[in-house]
Amino acid sequence: MKRRAALLALGALGAYGSTRIVRGRAPSAVGRRLIVVTIEPTTVLTSAFDPVMTNCLIGSKVMEGLVTYDVDLNPVPALAERWEVSPDGRSIRFHLRPNVKWHDGADFTSEDVAFTLLESWKKLHPFGRAAWATVRAVQTPDPLTVDVHLEGPARYIFGYLNTFGAQVLPKHLYAGSDIRGNPHNQAPVGTGPFVFQEWQRGSHVRLRKNPHYWRPGQPRLDEVIFRFIPDAPSRAAALQSGEVQLALGGAIPHLSLRRFAQNDRFQLNTDDGNFLSSLSMVLCNVRSGALADRRVRQALMHAIDREALLRLVFRGYGKVATGPVPSSVRRYYTTEVPQYPYDLARARGLLKDAGHADMRLQLAFGQPEALRTALFLRQSLAKIGVTLELKQSDATTWLRHVFTDQEFQLALTGLHMLPDPTLGVQRLYWGKNIHKGVPWTNGSGYLNPELDAVMEAAQIEGDEAERRRLMQRWQQIVQTDLPVLNLIESAWVSVSTANLQRPTRQGDGLFDNLGDAYFA
Repeated sequence: MKRRAALLALGALGAYGSTRIVRGRAPSAVGRRLIVVTIEPTTVLTSAFDPVMTNCLIGSKVMEGLVTYDVDLNPVPALAERWEVSPDGRSIRFHLRPNVKWHDGADFTSEDVAFTLLESWKKLHPFGRAAWATVRAVQTPDPLTVDVHLEGPARYIFGYLNTFGAQVLPKHLYAGSDIRGNPHNQAPVGTGPFVFQEWQRGSHVRLRKNPHYWRPGQPRLDEVIFRFIPDAPSRAAALQSGEVQLALGGAIPHLSLRRFAQNDRFQLNTDDGNFLSSLSMVLCNVRSGALADRRVRQALMHAIDREALLRLVFRGYGKVATGPVPSSVRRYYTTEVPQYPYDLARARGLLKDAGHADMRLQLAFGQPEALRTALFLRQSLAKIGVTLELKQSDATTWLRHVFTDQEFQLALTGLHMLPDPTLGVQRLYWGKNIHKGVPWTNGSGYLNPELDAVMEAAQIEGDEAERRRLMQRWQQIVQTDLPVLNLIESAWVSVSTANLQRPTRQGDGLFDNLGDAYFA
């Protein structure tokens, strides 16, 4: 009776835009209600300027981007129903979908896209500042047309147009305000299949069906609840007990996935994270010391049995990395680059040639879940006479240690490579992207003028075949010099109950708006 009373109390709070905090237990599955388990977002539910993953997992059901992506990372129309690129590659015309309404009833128009591009993506979005840096002007000749004029060809833009990279904001609610401080960041107004209802801090976010959604027949669910469970074992237990029906990629640790994979009550999805194309890697500080010698870095790669790492630590979810571009980025992926098979004799020989037959190195990491990988690496390198000291810290301290102090030797991390190497990969190797104090830049301190020239040429190349050739060349350079040891292509595995159907397979399925989701 207490549980029923709590649910009735939650139902009585249905006023649009409510952010009232109600204490008590989060709601459970009832009828056409889907409950998704996750951790709580930061302080906002929009990714238009703050692309923290949890923010977008929730906000993407309310807000939308111009496109989504299929499993091969080709753009699929969303708010933009089609687009054209000028022959010289310097202009892109987006044709917007007609008869789309914001949740408050206002018309969605080209003015919303132009405003968000110029004021949010280009100025505030950490990746967007680079992706849209070449934009010199935006025109809106009519309410459904957006003309983006560029300083030069920028094909990589089409790898960052979804709700994670380019979420559209309603101009009428944001113009003239401090975008980062706008109250609609906590109570978003979007165009998506679900309308924001409430955010009960520490408990859940509740979304209700948008009866005026532009896609006919959607949404098929009446309500979506995002329930916050910070403890990973508790998230797995909630899914197993039926309290929740969906855990999007990463919510269930690799160690716990087997119990769901071997149970016909559940289904696993490994496509959802294709858009992120994440890699587990080790940054090498190449500024001085033994690691300045690429033979030492090559020796370390030969000493790591990455097949065993994938099997033992990642439980087989993912792939052994073959270079800086993951295999999910099919357009630019290549295996025609130097490879480093597990070979202890070769590793010892390279260290001896470099004059470092026995040495000590320190490996820094900032996430608790990285400990098992760190222990594996320590055991691996001990076999070639390298003593690896592990330095664990919180994430903030780790970022400062690596990107501000620059006093590390090896740093274990994972990064999103994204659908286009110019967006996600180039930042790690570009000599012009060494910025002290700025996270996720060229933390290794790697400088190679030849590589810089190749990457910059690929960035503005309009011919797709030539661009692929340039991409292959710079992967070959990177895999020879190895300022970064790319270990594993990480898989973002989503787990759901077997009766939850998500018919449309998406490469950015973590940010799927769930409009077509239903219970069989």
